[in-house]
Amino acid sequence: MTASNITQAMVLAAGLGTRMGPLTQDRPKPLVEVAGRALIDRVIDRLKAAGVARIVVNLHFKADQLQAHLEQRRDVEIVFSDERGQLLDTGGGIAKALPLFGGQPFIVHNSDSIWTEGPRQNLKTLIDSWDTTRMDCLLLLSRREEALGFDGAGDFFRDAGGCLARRGDRPQAPFVWTGVQIVSPALLRPCPGGAFSANVFLDRAMARGRLFGNILDGIWMHVGSPAGVRAAHQWITRAPDA
Repeated sequence: MTASNITQAMVLAAGLGTRMGPLTQDRPKPLVEVAGRALIDRVIDRLKAAGVARIVVNLHFKADQLQAHLEQRRDVEIVFSDERGQLLDTGGGIAKALPLFGGQPFIVHNSDSIWTEGPRQNLKTLIDSWDTTRMDCLLLLSRREEALGFDGAGDFFRDAGGCLARRGDRPQAPFVWTGVQIVSPALLRPCPGGAFSANVFLDRAMARGRLFGNILDGIWMHVGSPAGVRAAHQWITRAPDA
């Protein structure tokens, strides 16, 4: 393992939030509140606690509202990647922001990924586990049965060394990707143009044997709908370290 000093992150916040229904009629999804705090503020708080000092946030849907909200924060440097002209999907958004990271590995974090911590602080553990010599991408995974509000079949298998393989045609996989990862800039070149999914990068890393995963210590919450917001609110008010 090599020593890591990852202090930059990107929060993916440009999506339309259509599955949130009425909750995103007057605000972008990152500003939907869970237990009285906006989703994106929960994410930024956790990144800051893990030692991240500079955060890039991409903007598209209700961009002015989200930017105005984030400009009120003075506790961490926030830089905006403007996608007002074209929504670029997850991969295209990361590709557009890549020059902002100075060629260094960085965290990519969905704006709606929240969890309650176990004894370990998961983002710090993820950073400490990063090894540039072996990894192009390191995902934060949840055990499928411990993911609150998630009823899917799972995403990945993980071997004893932490290397990942997709579920593929198998009926179930034990781990769900939380939407949080560390990526190497080398993985992102070359990039397709325009809008595309970040799965392009994950598949590239997996083909090289350089896609790895850490297992979340805690309960991850799938906050993708009004029902998911309600369930997360109920869980957090019982375990308010989220």
